[in-house]
Amino acid sequence: TKEDVNTLKDDWLTDNVIAFWEEYLEREHLAHYRGAHIVLLRPSMSFMLIQTPNPLTLRDALPNFSRTTHIFLPINDCRNPSLAEGGTHWSLLVVSVVDAVAFHYDSLHPANRDEAMTTTKKLSVLLGNDLHFLDLPDSPRQENGSDCGVFVCVEMKHLLLKKLLLADSKQKINMSMGGKNLDAMHGRREMLRIIEEYRKEGERRRSYGSLLFRAPESTLTLDRRSASPSKGSLKSPPRVE
Repeated sequence: TKEDVNTLKDDWLTDNVIAFWEEYLEREHLAHYRGAHIVLLRPSMSFMLIQTPNPLTLRDALPNFSRTTHIFLPINDCRNPSLAEGGTHWSLLVVSVVDAVAFHYDSLHPANRDEAMTTTKKLSVLLGNDLHFLDLPDSPRQENGSDCGVFVCVEMKHLLLKKLLLADSKQKINMSMGGKNLDAMHGRREMLRIIEEYRKEGERRRSYGSLLFRAPESTLTLDRRSASPSKGSLKSPPRVE
């Protein structure tokens, strides 16, 4: 919505903006790596996981994690399940299922430590695997009270594209973000630019469709991914440290 997009200018990011960013990463980047089994869990699903007493009851609502190697979860500090867009802080939990480790990145460390630990325990039950929770106090720090969601999005992109997808099973990946400077304003501008590109592309498709007398949409879809060479399949997931 327009309200969601407006938060990208200088406000606290909503669930919808973070969910859009995850979908963008899936479609424009992750989809090129057919051998990767990485799940970007939406904020609503992460919140549902932390609020549900027995996570096993969520099996049908959550993705099938049987082949998943890594899970990205946006963590929110909202404690009231009836409050839409609640909470005041975002952080990022990245779970390496193959290594049984959960890494927590918090730009206001240790603000969301309890929520991240609870989510890790719930995932341990769901996966049937005892996950080791690793809080990372050297995570990049935000300089104001509204950039936490932007940090989550920028960190998610960096860890996915610059670490996990570039490595192979023979490499050990250092998952620390320590010493990395994050430019929140640059991140906001990048997301606004991408949203604007999608908007213009949607207008072009609608215009093209009207010229063809409203031909079925399936014959008009222009998939930008088809123009990109497919990356090699990942035979084995990278390991972390």
